[in-house]
Amino acid sequence: MQLGMIGLGRMGANIVRRLLKEGGHDAVVYDRNAETVKSLSSEGPAGSSDLKDFVAKLKKPRACWVMVPAGPITEAVITELSGLLEPGDTIIDGGNTFWKDDIRRARALKEKGIHYVDVGTSGGIWGVQRGYCLMIGAEKETFDRLEPIFKTLAPGHGDIPRTAGREGAWARSEEGYIHAGPVGSGHYVKMIHNGIEYGLMQAYAEGFDILKNADSPRLPEEERLDINVTEVAEVWRRGSVVTSWLLDLTAAALMEEGDLKSYSGYVDDSGEGRWTVQAAVAQAVPAEVLTSALYTRFRSRQDHTFAEKILSAMRKGFGGHLEPKVPPPDVDK
Repeated sequence: MQLGMIGLGRMGANIVRRLLKEGGHDAVVYDRNAETVKSLSSEGPAGSSDLKDFVAKLKKPRACWVMVPAGPITEAVITELSGLLEPGDTIIDGGNTFWKDDIRRARALKEKGIHYVDVGTSGGIWGVQRGYCLMIGAEKETFDRLEPIFKTLAPGHGDIPRTAGREGAWARSEEGYIHAGPVGSGHYVKMIHNGIEYGLMQAYAEGFDILKNADSPRLPEEERLDINVTEVAEVWRRGSVVTSWLLDLTAAALMEEGDLKSYSGYVDDSGEGRWTVQAAVAQAVPAEVLTSALYTRFRSRQDHTFAEKILSAMRKGFGGHLEPKVPPPDVDK
């Protein structure tokens, strides 16, 4: 199949690379930075100079994946793009959009005969090799038509053992992608995924902070323990019940720099944690751990500990997120 990709940053460019390498698909690409387009075009996809040129180079019915920062930029791109597309074409939002915005956009685009798909995408900068876990919200007919793209981007079942009780053909979920439901469902599931991620990261961060301070002068001298946190992270990766990719990234960061002194501990949040807590409040569902993890990120912008350095290291590891050189003011203040 052919896919058009708008936004060639850490995720967009690698999604295109995986489609070309793993599935034999072709692509048309666009980015505001002409040099970025030129660079990626040298690897196979057709480049375009602007959105009008981008649309003209796509075969009908067109499938356009938008992978730019969520919020006003995504809104502007989709608005402009919708004025260039035709009935039967599809816009895919693969960023971290708020799910209610998906529902609103889909309703407006439907009046023009344009389909809309929201794809919660997890895999970070490693997705080009590992594949992307995809949570997809769409009308069934639209999902079915685009499924070859999703199947190529997903990791596949690989060597992960099947869950006990599953039999027969591999389900989509076992391949690493699901049709979560109607429009909005994909980003809703991804929102909760990222809320859980906050909690998991916080648990690791606090645990390693306690280990790091096991020789604190606050303790009686005979109770002080000199524990090598780098080696603890490594041993936990092997046979422990807390093994995970996040732990792998933590171990790698500690191996590179045991005291993480290059990190300030300023931990940003990209929105999904806030939305998860808001959803919990709306549903009257207790979410103490996820809420606490979000508030800790707010606090990290004023006061930093080794735990926040662990969080920063994990964020850099899976998503290439860098701490701001000059921490910006909180947008909600």
